[in-house]
This record gives sequence, structure tokens and C-alpha cells, in this order.
Amino acid sequence: MAGVFRTGDRIPRSGIYRVFHFQHRLPHEVTLLRGEIFPRCSKCQDKVEFQVVRLVAADVEKRDKIVLHELPAIDEAA
Repeated sequence: MAGVFRTGDRIPRSGIYRVFHFQHRLPHEVTLLRGEIFPRCSKCQDKVEFQVVRLVAADVEKRDKIVLHELPAIDEAA
């Protein structure tokens, strides 16, 4: 799932997304849930873009809630 998402788009998959603001802040990461709407920034409003960092496994995403039982090993080279 490549591409850039913007404020107002529907979140296609639950996961961690990197957030890019228009001018006032360095990129940061947020956890967002499938079916919700990508949020706006209270300062730069709709001038926010999102890119996938890591998605939740599809079988986990189908449950009513997501519970983290173990922190995943993340390959720093990726």
C-alpha cells in the first residue's frame, strides 16, 4: 500500500502512519484505525499528508479491538 493520504481520506488499514505537516512541524508518527478519517491538524488545517510506516496484520485488524501482546522486532534497515 504505497501512496500519500490526506486529511479527509478514509483510513484504508490500521497501522502506524508518518505525518507530514505543511510548514510548522517535523514529521512524526501516529497510530490510526481502519475506517476512520485521516485527521486534520489544528494549526495547519488540511495541509497534512500521511504515509504508511507499518500496517497491522490483516487477521488482527478483523477483531473488534487491537491488543498489543508483544512489541514487534523492526528491521532498522527497512
